[in-house]
Amino acid sequence: MDSKKHMSARRRTFLAITIPIMALFFLFNTLPLLQGFAYSFTNFRGFGSYDVIGFRNYYYLFQDSRVGHSYLFTFVYAIVSTVLTNVISMILALGLTSKIVGKGALRGIYFIPNVLGSLVIGYVFSFFFTYVLPSVGGALGIPGLDASILASTSSAWFGVVIVGCWQAIALNTIIYISGLETVPKDVYEAASIDGATGFKKFRYITFPLIMPFFTINMVLCLKNGLMVFDQIMALTKGGPSQSTESISYLIYQNGISGGQFGFQSANAVIYFIVIVAISVFQMKFLGGKEEQL
Repeated sequence: MDSKKHMSARRRTFLAITIPIMALFFLFNTLPLLQGFAYSFTNFRGFGSYDVIGFRNYYYLFQDSRVGHSYLFTFVYAIVSTVLTNVISMILALGLTSKIVGKGALRGIYFIPNVLGSLVIGYVFSFFFTYVLPSVGGALGIPGLDASILASTSSAWFGVVIVGCWQAIALNTIIYISGLETVPKDVYEAASIDGATGFKKFRYITFPLIMPFFTINMVLCLKNGLMVFDQIMALTKGGPSQSTESISYLIYQNGISGGQFGFQSANAVIYFIVIVAISVFQMKFLGGKEEQL
């Protein structure tokens, strides 16, 4: 009886902790998601009355060239930033787990970008790209750097990539370091005896053993790249000429202040499905690679 009473008390405690959290999650996450899905079938402008129009928003969504361009930019940004972030993060992690002086201090320094707010970082880089870099480029006579890279439709996206990668590298590096520190030292010793050195040691020993950490970084990095918003807001606001307009920014800009709440709700629903599908595919594909290795 005492054991049953004790277990019952534990269950009541768990429920007392879980129920408020679930209620808050439903109130601030699930409920807005359901409301947005409902609004996607209306011509709601964000205010006033509205009518139910069925799947018309979804039909016009696939006819809108601006939406198509925002998808193209977002996917290109996500792929480029994911590749650059993971390559640089892996190199830094390998360096920060080697026998160097001040590893702890360097790890703390490299993690600082992840602590700072994305908007703050974006505004600082915006000042750098607009005033500092052109001044230096003009003084040194370097072609292409005497004007802000954010002012050109051909180079503005690269500025967004730089800022996104600079911040994302911090967390990815820490995750890779955690993975590298789980690799047993005797495995490297055995590999050295067998003659494995340099890149071969990384390819055939290190990388297969940290594959789960690689999977985590790839999924998180691509997901964050697809949802890029803060960097766009701080650096370009979708310009110049909508060349850096991401899907998230388009949904916010036209949905909140552009009178297209219902239309952009449909855009958000489609994009939610796309992100979930890509994440599931990544997990299955990279999970299969983990089993093969």
